[in-house]
Amino acid sequence: MSLGEPNLSRRPDGAAFVIALVLAAIAAVIIWQTSLMRVPPIQAKVGPTVFPYVIAAGLLVLSFATAISAFRGQFPVREKINYGPIAWIVGGLLAQLLLISWAGFSIGTAVLFGFVAKGFGRGPLWLSVPIGFVLAFAIWFIFSRGLQLSLPTGPIERLVP
Repeated sequence: MSLGEPNLSRRPDGAAFVIALVLAAIAAVIIWQTSLMRVPPIQAKVGPTVFPYVIAAGLLVLSFATAISAFRGQFPVREKINYGPIAWIVGGLLAQLLLISWAGFSIGTAVLFGFVAKGFGRGPLWLSVPIGFVLAFAIWFIFSRGLQLSLPTGPIERLVP
């Protein structure tokens, strides 16, 4: 069987079952949170709860259809997962979380940018991190100074008057 063809051996697809369960769980949370909303009687028919219930119903339909397709083995064969790029991206997220509070937005986001670029196979870190820094500093400047929004500041951001 080649890549992209349906699995005709009718072996259930475990990953698709997990996806179906996640979709159902998200729908359940939406239904639960929507049921806790206090709605004035004047908005009882068509109010703020209609669209969350519609979205939850759509997610439940998708969950059911995904589970049936998984049981029938109708998903195409997937290639083996390469965990290297995933590790670079997750490592970048963790590094940003650790750095952003004391090093600031620009440095934390530059490290994230470099790690994600490395995960996607683009350039060495010594080149992508400085590029990420320039972009992140420009974003920080626009949001912090131009729009007056509060982003984490570090030693480099504190140098800007």
